[in-house]
Amino acid sequence: MTAQLAFDLPARASLRREDYFVSPANALALATLDAGGWPLGKMMLVGPEGAGKTHLAHIWASGSGAELMVAGSLAQADIDARSRGPLVVEDADRVAGDLRLETALFHLHNRLAERRLPLLLTASAPPRDWGLVLPDLASRMQATAITRIEAPDDGLLSAVLVKLFADRQITVPPALIPWLVARMDRSLAAARSLVSRLDALALARGVPVSRQLAAEVLDSDWP
Repeated sequence: MTAQLAFDLPARASLRREDYFVSPANALALATLDAGGWPLGKMMLVGPEGAGKTHLAHIWASGSGAELMVAGSLAQADIDARSRGPLVVEDADRVAGDLRLETALFHLHNRLAERRLPLLLTASAPPRDWGLVLPDLASRMQATAITRIEAPDDGLLSAVLVKLFADRQITVPPALIPWLVARMDRSLAAARSLVSRLDALALARGVPVSRQLAAEVLDSDWP
């Protein structure tokens, strides 16, 4: 059989609250964001790459009317305009070592604090591990309360796999999900990579996603 051309098109992920699976790994973080009343009006959501920080940030933003922005765009941002309402800054740890980005985050943080507007930051590690070069920013980040998304348990990995397949409109045998969870690397980033690889390989061969195909992917050098 001739292989079909497969294009790795981005799947449209749902970031609605009803699509967020709550497990022991993320329940405390969700409750913390829902509760509000954060110390000094700010909170940092910390977790590994692919843990669901963006989804949780969107849930909070939807309920609070917050604007979302990525830290990498801070240097070009209008700080005054961005500090007129609640704000989410994603991947805040990526400002480290770039003086322009660090300075912009410092001024944005101060402007929101002056206006008593809530600020949510997401990061893959706590501020002490970022390597910030601006002492004033480092002190403010280290004074920010932290809530964490922990390493995924079986229930969360299962739910994420189901959601990732559904986002790509792929139907899989129900027994495949626990089979994958027992054999895959235990991270949500690995789950995304696995589903992407299975989708591409199934499209290329014109076959459905199956245990046999999954075994081939897991035995190969991926991601």
